[in-house]
Amino acid sequence: MSIAMRPSQALRLWQQVMLSQVRDDAPDLTMRQTAILFTIYLDPPPHTVRGLAARLNVTKPVITRALDTMGALKLVSRHRDELDKRNVLIRRTVEGALFVERFGDGIIVKAHELPI
Repeated sequence: MSIAMRPSQALRLWQQVMLSQVRDDAPDLTMRQTAILFTIYLDPPPHTVRGLAARLNVTKPVITRALDTMGALKLVSRHRDELDKRNVLIRRTVEGALFVERFGDGIIVKAHELPI
């Protein structure tokens, strides 16, 4: 399904979604953290620090710092890979799944409110 939007409409939608996140007192994630979180929840697992760094074209320390924040918010959890101790597996959490689902719901609501 594709939706035709003018750039100004797309920007207005993004603005409205971001404003609703701020007003709802949702976790304050950076753009990079949000991209990492959505990758974890929208792309099939398994996810590793190394794999996420490669996928997003950033360094492993960038991923680690983002995961520190998201872990403190209980949006993801990290565990050593029992088969390869060098790998750190990133797991989804119930809190993270609810956050992502609510974010998606918010986009739909705000898209319906856009003037045509």
